[in-house]
Amino acid sequence: MRAIIIGPPGSGKTTQAEAFAEYFHIPHISTGDMFREAFKAGSSVGLKAKEYESAGGLVPDNVTIEIVRERLHRADCAQGFLLDGFPRNVAQAYALDNILHGLQTSLNGVINIEINDEVLLARITNRRVCYRCGEIYHLIFDPPVKEDVCGNCGGNLYQRSDDTLEIARNRIKVYHEQTEPLIYYYRSQGLLIEIHGDQEIDEVLRDIINAMGNA
Repeated sequence: MRAIIIGPPGSGKTTQAEAFAEYFHIPHISTGDMFREAFKAGSSVGLKAKEYESAGGLVPDNVTIEIVRERLHRADCAQGFLLDGFPRNVAQAYALDNILHGLQTSLNGVINIEINDEVLLARITNRRVCYRCGEIYHLIFDPPVKEDVCGNCGGNLYQRSDDTLEIARNRIKVYHEQTEPLIYYYRSQGLLIEIHGDQEIDEVLRDIINAMGNA
């Protein structure tokens, strides 16, 4: 099973990616994890990526692509993988096509989790995190028993800076700008699998597994 998962912030994409990868016994490969692993391994592209991140800039496509190329050539990807966070634009999608061609393989599908922007905003802006242990709560779906207090360790809860309304709106805007061309790109190849994300977590996963099982 070789797939990509895409979805806006607040869609639960990472939760679904982890469960999907576990179900199919394939590695869940996220961009952040790849950067950290490449840097830890001391590879030249990993060190380059770290330089850009440390300077507060975006890692250029050519560096990201080389890190992905290195990762997909590892033995644990021989039977499949799930990419999360790559590709982010059509240029990266073209590069991925070339990498897969070199590996003499191809994608089974591209999972697109769709969800209304207003629902996303409600999900993101009501999220709270424990200062002490990192436990995540949601004021609507999973509120703490005691207001602003973590039920796990008793620590204080806070709202992350990128979960405020203004920043959440901008994150969603950026997602649409970067991702919509990818949606059209993979739909034209017959690879796009559209999943309704405004459901319970297990229902979304069920729909993904059923759709990919038939891909």
